[in-house]
Amino acid sequence: MIQPTLRAFTIFTVGVPLALFLVIYQPDLWLWSFDYGALVLVAIGTDLLFIFPRRMLQVTVAAPDSLQVGERGAVTVTIAQAAHRRLTRFELVREQRPDTDPDERVVVELPPGHAAEARFPLFAQRRGHIHVDAVWTRWCGPLGLVQMTQRIEAARAIDVVPNVRGVRSSTLQFLSREALFGNKVQEQKGEGTEFESLRDYAAGLDSRFIDWKHSARHRKLLSKEFRTERNHQIVLAFDTGYLMVEPIDGLTRLDHAINAGLLLAWVSLQGGDFVGLLAFDEMLRQYHQPRRGVSCFTRLQRATAGLDYRHTETNFTLGLAELSARLRRRALVILFTEFVDTVTAELMIEATQRLARRHVVIFVTLRDAVLHGIADAPPMSFGHVAQSVIAHDFLRDRLTVFERLQRLGVHCLDVPSRSLPIGLVNRYLMIKQRGLL
Repeated sequence: MIQPTLRAFTIFTVGVPLALFLVIYQPDLWLWSFDYGALVLVAIGTDLLFIFPRRMLQVTVAAPDSLQVGERGAVTVTIAQAAHRRLTRFELVREQRPDTDPDERVVVELPPGHAAEARFPLFAQRRGHIHVDAVWTRWCGPLGLVQMTQRIEAARAIDVVPNVRGVRSSTLQFLSREALFGNKVQEQKGEGTEFESLRDYAAGLDSRFIDWKHSARHRKLLSKEFRTERNHQIVLAFDTGYLMVEPIDGLTRLDHAINAGLLLAWVSLQGGDFVGLLAFDEMLRQYHQPRRGVSCFTRLQRATAGLDYRHTETNFTLGLAELSARLRRRALVILFTEFVDTVTAELMIEATQRLARRHVVIFVTLRDAVLHGIADAPPMSFGHVAQSVIAHDFLRDRLTVFERLQRLGVHCLDVPSRSLPIGLVNRYLMIKQRGLL
């Protein structure tokens, strides 16, 4: 599309009052007023003649195939070199959906005999897909009186998947089977549930593990040694209701939960446990039977990538009852969820109580730094005092819910988002070490 610029419109518009002034006060000068308009049109035509030809414009668009949630990338636009003898200034705008970043204009200059490259920043804020449909280019002539606009088809789709960078990090290698037990086959002895062997009792050992029957037979104190089991069932239960869509530290609560859950799944699969997945809100969305083996991690990653952001109320009674009916043996259920106050948490507590009678439950929530900041802020005015009181009421309600859950035997984990992955893994290892499964 070819159109005049604001500069050309301004020059032509400014000349109209002058031409009318000459015609009114000196009719003999009408020819000069006409020549002014013709001169502007000649200048516009000359600018159009020397503008960068559209046929020489060759644009290529490159984008990453996938991004992990919370990562930053870029869409690279390259303008190929052309046989044009003047420096041309291009303005680029991308056509993208969903619009994760505000549309911003990128300006790039194309020198004669060289190529030009522009980069549009991308931020993967939510899982799903980012579609870069096209790139709009605009450039002006050497006089700045005429501009051309062209739409370049891109048709690039970027998959936004859960963030597993922490899983692949070398700092977590000590949690793998090779780091814990060595390259050779070796059993882990400790406070497990499977009997391993008998040994002579020594000072410092737990007296509860003394085998009195064999001690009487051998006429000396013998203590039992146990082996930690590695075939436990772990179920990652994700609440996908509207409360989990709230953003914290740049990501939604659901994405923080998925990142921590995948890290725990990797550690559990490395340790020989069975790992499954449950997703629910007003209805059951996904269920994957617990399976064993590191190869199942890819299945879990694909399943979590398909969890949608929903704005519906969560039905804990339906979701947790369905999970309890599907589990045939005792399992560790990790419930990633969120609540507002004690009134809305009543049904959640009842459903969790029924689940905790047969299984070990870890109740995982994210601590809201904004709420704690308001509660701890110094009172500067009456409005600040009112906000602090309301924030304290919310925090007191949360503490009440946690206390009720802990009395029911539920393990509660309420930590900031940055501490969630490691805190969850530590809680899982503590439960296994104590033989609670």
